[in-house]
Amino acid sequence: MTPVSMPDILEHLQRLGMSGYEAKAYVALVAAGRPVNGYEVAKRSGVPRSTVYETLGKLVARGAAYEVRGAADATDYLPLPPAALLDRMRREFDGSVAVLQTALPAVVAAPEGHLIHNLKDGEAMLARAEDVIAGARRDLFLSIWPQELRRLDARVREAAGRGAEVSVMSFGKVAEAPGGDLPGSVHEHRYSAPEAVLQDLGYRLIVVVGDRREAVVGGFGTDGSAWGVYTADPAVALMAAEYVRQDIALQILAERVGAAELDRLFATDPGLLRLLGRGRA
Repeated sequence: MTPVSMPDILEHLQRLGMSGYEAKAYVALVAAGRPVNGYEVAKRSGVPRSTVYETLGKLVARGAAYEVRGAADATDYLPLPPAALLDRMRREFDGSVAVLQTALPAVVAAPEGHLIHNLKDGEAMLARAEDVIAGARRDLFLSIWPQELRRLDARVREAAGRGAEVSVMSFGKVAEAPGGDLPGSVHEHRYSAPEAVLQDLGYRLIVVVGDRREAVVGGFGTDGSAWGVYTADPAVALMAAEYVRQDIALQILAERVGAAELDRLFATDPGLLRLLGRGRA
Protein backbone atom coordinates (compact mmCIF):
# COMPACT_ATOMS: atom_id res chain seq x y z
CA MET A 1 0.00 0.00 0.00
CA THR A 2 1.30 3.48 -0.86
CA PRO A 3 2.35 5.38 2.29
CA VAL A 4 -0.05 8.19 3.24
CA SER A 5 1.52 11.58 3.95
CA MET A 6 0.63 13.83 6.87
CA PRO A 7 -1.12 16.38 4.59
CA ASP A 8 -3.24 13.49 3.24
CA ILE A 9 -4.21 12.41 6.76
CA LEU A 10 -5.21 15.97 7.67
CA GLU A 11 -7.18 16.37 4.45
CA HIS A 12 -9.14 13.17 5.01
CA LEU A 13 -9.96 14.12 8.61
CA GLN A 14 -11.32 17.43 7.31
CA ARG A 15 -13.41 15.58 4.74
CA LEU A 16 -14.96 13.70 7.66
CA GLY A 17 -15.98 16.92 9.38
CA MET A 18 -13.02 18.22 11.39
CA SER A 19 -11.71 21.73 10.91
CA GLY A 20 -8.08 22.16 9.91
CA TYR A 21 -7.06 23.04 13.46
CA GLU A 22 -9.06 20.14 14.92
CA ALA A 23 -7.38 17.68 12.56
CA LYS A 24 -3.91 18.98 13.46
CA ALA A 25 -4.64 18.89 17.19
CA TYR A 26 -6.08 15.37 17.05
CA VAL A 27 -3.06 14.04 15.13
CA ALA A 28 -0.75 15.72 17.66
CA LEU A 29 -2.61 14.00 20.52
CA VAL A 30 -2.39 10.62 18.80
CA ALA A 31 1.31 11.07 18.07
CA ALA A 32 2.11 12.12 21.65
CA GLY A 33 1.25 8.71 23.12
CA ARG A 34 0.51 10.23 26.55
CA PRO A 35 -1.68 12.97 28.04
CA VAL A 36 -0.47 16.44 27.00
CA ASN A 37 -1.58 19.95 27.80
CA GLY A 38 -2.71 22.65 25.42
CA TYR A 39 0.69 24.33 25.26
CA GLU A 40 2.33 21.10 24.10
CA VAL A 41 -0.45 20.42 21.57
CA ALA A 42 0.10 23.88 20.11
CA LYS A 43 3.86 23.27 19.92
CA ARG A 44 3.44 19.83 18.30
CA SER A 45 0.64 20.70 15.89
CA GLY A 46 1.19 24.27 14.78
CA VAL A 47 -2.24 25.30 16.04
CA PRO A 48 -1.90 28.88 17.41
CA ARG A 49 -1.72 29.05 21.21
CA SER A 50 -4.50 31.63 21.14
CA THR A 51 -6.95 29.09 19.72
CA VAL A 52 -5.57 25.73 20.87
CA TYR A 53 -7.84 25.42 23.93
CA GLU A 54 -10.90 26.34 21.90
CA THR A 55 -9.85 23.71 19.35
CA LEU A 56 -9.30 21.07 22.02
CA GLY A 57 -12.69 21.94 23.50
CA LYS A 58 -14.31 21.21 20.14
CA LEU A 59 -12.53 17.84 19.98
CA VAL A 60 -13.81 17.03 23.45
CA ALA A 61 -17.33 18.09 22.49
CA ARG A 62 -17.35 15.77 19.48
CA GLY A 63 -15.94 12.93 21.59
CA ALA A 64 -12.62 12.78 19.74
CA ALA A 65 -10.61 13.69 22.86
CA TYR A 66 -10.94 13.57 26.65
CA GLU A 67 -9.85 15.88 29.43
CA VAL A 68 -7.76 14.35 32.22
CA ARG A 69 -6.23 15.88 35.32
CA GLY A 70 -2.52 16.47 34.95
CA ALA A 71 0.13 17.68 37.32
CA ALA A 72 -0.91 20.45 39.71
CA ASP A 73 -4.53 20.01 38.64
CA ALA A 74 -3.71 21.22 35.13
CA THR A 75 -5.88 19.92 32.31
CA ASP A 76 -4.29 17.46 29.93
CA TYR A 77 -5.85 15.78 26.90
CA LEU A 78 -6.02 12.25 25.55
CA PRO A 79 -7.33 11.28 22.10
CA LEU A 80 -10.07 8.79 21.38
CA PRO A 81 -8.09 5.93 19.77
CA PRO A 82 -8.13 6.19 15.95
CA ALA A 83 -9.95 2.87 15.45
CA ALA A 84 -12.74 3.95 17.79
CA LEU A 85 -12.93 7.41 16.21
CA LEU A 86 -13.20 6.03 12.68
CA ASP A 87 -15.82 3.50 13.73
CA ARG A 88 -17.87 6.27 15.34
CA MET A 89 -17.52 8.48 12.25
CA ARG A 90 -18.60 5.60 10.04
CA ARG A 91 -21.73 4.99 12.14
CA GLU A 92 -22.61 8.68 12.14
CA PHE A 93 -22.02 8.95 8.39
CA ASP A 94 -24.10 5.87 7.60
CA GLY A 95 -26.86 7.12 9.86
CA SER A 96 -26.94 10.52 8.16
CA VAL A 97 -27.00 8.91 4.71
CA ALA A 98 -29.90 6.67 5.74
CA VAL A 99 -31.92 9.67 6.95
CA LEU A 100 -31.13 11.80 3.90
CA GLN A 101 -32.05 9.02 1.48
CA THR A 102 -35.62 9.48 2.67
CA ALA A 103 -35.61 13.17 3.59
CA LEU A 104 -33.90 14.79 0.60
CA PRO A 105 -36.15 13.37 -2.16
CA ALA A 106 -39.14 14.73 -0.23
CA VAL A 107 -37.94 18.33 -0.58
CA VAL A 108 -36.62 18.19 -4.14
CA ALA A 109 -38.55 20.44 -6.52
CA ALA A 110 -39.51 19.08 -9.92
CA PRO A 111 -36.81 20.19 -12.39
CA GLU A 112 -37.78 22.83 -14.92
CA GLY A 113 -35.56 21.13 -17.47
CA HIS A 114 -33.20 18.21 -17.78
CA LEU A 115 -29.88 18.81 -16.07
CA ILE A 116 -26.79 19.30 -18.23
CA HIS A 117 -23.47 20.80 -17.21
CA ASN A 118 -19.90 21.06 -18.44
CA LEU A 119 -17.06 19.11 -16.84
CA LYS A 120 -13.98 21.25 -16.50
CA ASP A 121 -11.21 18.64 -16.50
CA GLY A 122 -10.39 14.95 -16.64
CA GLU A 123 -10.76 14.38 -12.91
CA ALA A 124 -14.21 15.99 -12.86
CA MET A 125 -15.23 13.91 -15.87
CA LEU A 126 -14.12 10.60 -14.34
CA ALA A 127 -15.70 11.47 -10.98
CA ARG A 128 -19.02 12.23 -12.73
CA ALA A 129 -18.70 9.00 -14.72
CA GLU A 130 -18.33 7.15 -11.41
CA ASP A 131 -21.58 8.78 -10.27
CA VAL A 132 -23.37 7.60 -13.42
CA ILE A 133 -22.07 4.06 -12.99
CA ALA A 134 -23.01 4.05 -9.28
CA GLY A 135 -26.57 4.98 -10.21
CA ALA A 136 -26.99 2.31 -12.89
CA ARG A 137 -29.42 -0.44 -11.95
CA ARG A 138 -30.67 -1.86 -15.27
CA ASP A 139 -27.95 -1.36 -17.86
CA LEU A 140 -24.62 0.34 -18.36
CA PHE A 141 -22.94 1.26 -21.65
CA LEU A 142 -19.32 2.35 -21.97
CA SER A 143 -17.20 3.35 -24.95
CA ILE A 144 -13.83 3.88 -23.37
CA TRP A 145 -10.05 3.56 -23.58
CA PRO A 146 -8.00 1.42 -21.18
CA GLN A 147 -6.46 4.51 -19.57
CA GLU A 148 -9.84 5.65 -18.29
CA LEU A 149 -11.25 2.16 -17.75
CA ARG A 150 -8.59 1.48 -15.11
CA ARG A 151 -10.09 4.25 -12.97
CA LEU A 152 -13.67 3.03 -13.46
CA ASP A 153 -13.03 -0.74 -13.30
CA ALA A 154 -14.13 -1.23 -9.68
CA ARG A 155 -17.32 0.80 -10.16
CA VAL A 156 -18.23 -1.21 -13.28
CA ARG A 157 -17.81 -4.46 -11.31
CA GLU A 158 -20.05 -3.08 -8.54
CA ALA A 159 -22.74 -2.21 -11.12
CA ALA A 160 -22.59 -5.73 -12.54
CA GLY A 161 -22.85 -7.09 -9.01
CA ARG A 162 -26.07 -5.13 -8.53
CA GLY A 163 -27.51 -6.82 -11.62
CA ALA A 164 -26.91 -4.08 -14.21
CA GLU A 165 -26.28 -5.44 -17.70
CA VAL A 166 -22.83 -4.15 -18.69
CA SER A 167 -21.78 -3.49 -22.30
CA VAL A 168 -18.27 -2.18 -22.95
CA MET A 169 -16.50 -1.13 -26.14
CA SER A 170 -12.82 -0.71 -25.38
CA PHE A 171 -10.40 1.04 -27.73
CA GLY A 172 -7.47 -1.15 -26.77
CA LYS A 173 -6.85 -4.29 -24.78
CA VAL A 174 -8.68 -4.54 -21.47
CA ALA A 175 -6.02 -5.50 -18.94
CA GLU A 176 -7.05 -8.28 -16.58
CA ALA A 177 -7.59 -6.83 -13.11
CA PRO A 178 -7.09 -8.65 -9.77
CA GLY A 179 -10.81 -9.36 -9.81
CA GLY A 180 -10.52 -11.24 -13.10
CA ASP A 181 -12.06 -10.41 -16.46
CA LEU A 182 -14.40 -7.46 -16.59
CA PRO A 183 -18.02 -8.67 -16.27
CA GLY A 184 -20.64 -8.25 -18.96
CA SER A 185 -20.32 -7.97 -22.73
CA VAL A 186 -16.83 -6.60 -23.36
CA HIS A 187 -15.49 -5.96 -26.87
CA GLU A 188 -12.09 -4.76 -27.99
CA HIS A 189 -12.30 -2.41 -30.96
CA ARG A 190 -10.25 -4.04 -33.71
CA TYR A 191 -12.17 -3.07 -36.82
CA SER A 192 -11.35 0.57 -36.08
CA ALA A 193 -7.71 0.41 -35.01
CA PRO A 194 -7.34 2.53 -31.83
CA GLU A 195 -4.22 4.22 -33.23
CA ALA A 196 -6.10 5.25 -36.37
CA VAL A 197 -9.05 6.56 -34.35
CA LEU A 198 -6.73 8.57 -32.10
CA GLN A 199 -4.92 10.01 -35.09
CA ASP A 200 -8.20 10.88 -36.79
CA LEU A 201 -9.97 12.43 -33.77
CA GLY A 202 -7.00 13.73 -31.81
CA TYR A 203 -8.47 12.62 -28.49
CA ARG A 204 -9.73 9.55 -26.60
CA LEU A 205 -13.52 9.65 -26.56
CA ILE A 206 -15.37 8.45 -23.47
CA VAL A 207 -19.09 7.67 -23.32
CA VAL A 208 -20.70 6.35 -20.11
CA VAL A 209 -24.47 5.82 -20.00
CA GLY A 210 -26.45 4.58 -17.01
CA ASP A 211 -29.97 3.17 -17.41
CA ARG A 212 -30.30 5.23 -20.63
CA ARG A 213 -31.28 8.20 -18.48
CA GLU A 214 -27.96 9.94 -17.71
CA ALA A 215 -24.63 10.09 -19.49
CA VAL A 216 -21.12 11.50 -19.49
CA VAL A 217 -19.57 12.25 -22.87
CA GLY A 218 -16.14 13.79 -23.34
CA GLY A 219 -12.62 13.46 -24.59
CA PHE A 220 -9.07 13.21 -23.30
CA GLY A 221 -6.48 14.95 -25.48
CA THR A 222 -3.02 13.59 -26.11
CA ASP A 223 -1.67 16.82 -24.58
CA GLY A 224 -3.34 16.13 -21.22
CA SER A 225 -6.35 18.35 -21.84
CA ALA A 226 -9.88 17.07 -21.31
CA TRP A 227 -13.43 18.24 -21.96
CA GLY A 228 -16.85 16.79 -21.37
CA VAL A 229 -20.48 17.17 -20.37
CA TYR A 230 -22.89 15.41 -18.04
CA THR A 231 -26.55 15.18 -18.99
CA ALA A 232 -29.68 13.77 -17.42
CA ASP A 233 -31.66 14.40 -20.59
CA PRO A 234 -33.06 10.93 -21.44
CA ALA A 235 -33.12 11.71 -25.17
CA VAL A 236 -29.41 12.52 -25.21
CA ALA A 237 -28.61 9.57 -22.95
CA LEU A 238 -30.57 7.27 -25.26
CA MET A 239 -28.62 8.52 -28.29
CA ALA A 240 -25.34 7.99 -26.42
CA ALA A 241 -26.38 4.43 -25.54
CA GLU A 242 -27.34 3.79 -29.16
CA TYR A 243 -23.92 5.02 -30.28
CA VAL A 244 -22.24 2.41 -28.08
CA ARG A 245 -24.70 -0.33 -29.08
CA GLN A 246 -24.23 0.32 -32.80
CA ASP A 247 -20.44 0.38 -32.45
CA ILE A 248 -20.55 -2.97 -30.63
CA ALA A 249 -22.85 -4.37 -33.31
CA LEU A 250 -20.40 -3.29 -36.03
CA GLN A 251 -17.53 -4.91 -34.15
CA ILE A 252 -19.46 -8.18 -33.78
CA LEU A 253 -20.33 -8.07 -37.49
CA ALA A 254 -16.65 -7.58 -38.40
CA GLU A 255 -15.72 -10.55 -36.21
CA ARG A 256 -18.37 -12.75 -37.85
CA VAL A 257 -17.86 -11.97 -41.55
CA GLY A 258 -14.25 -10.80 -41.38
CA ALA A 259 -12.85 -7.30 -41.56
CA ALA A 260 -11.76 -7.75 -45.19
CA GLU A 261 -15.27 -8.72 -46.30
CA LEU A 262 -16.77 -5.82 -44.36
CA ASP A 263 -14.25 -3.44 -45.95
CA ARG A 264 -15.22 -4.78 -49.38
CA LEU A 265 -18.88 -4.20 -48.61
CA PHE A 266 -18.26 -0.63 -47.53
CA ALA A 267 -15.97 0.04 -50.51
CA THR A 268 -18.67 -1.03 -52.98
CA ASP A 269 -21.40 1.11 -51.45
CA PRO A 270 -20.72 4.88 -51.59
CA GLY A 271 -23.40 5.58 -48.99
CA LEU A 272 -21.88 3.18 -46.47
CA LEU A 273 -18.39 4.39 -47.29
CA ARG A 274 -19.41 7.96 -46.55
CA LEU A 275 -20.92 6.93 -43.20
CA LEU A 276 -17.86 4.88 -42.31
CA GLY A 277 -15.61 7.90 -42.74
CA ARG A 278 -11.93 7.89 -41.98
CA GLY A 279 -10.01 6.13 -39.26
CA ARG A 280 -10.67 2.54 -40.34
CA ALA A 281 -7.64 0.28 -40.55
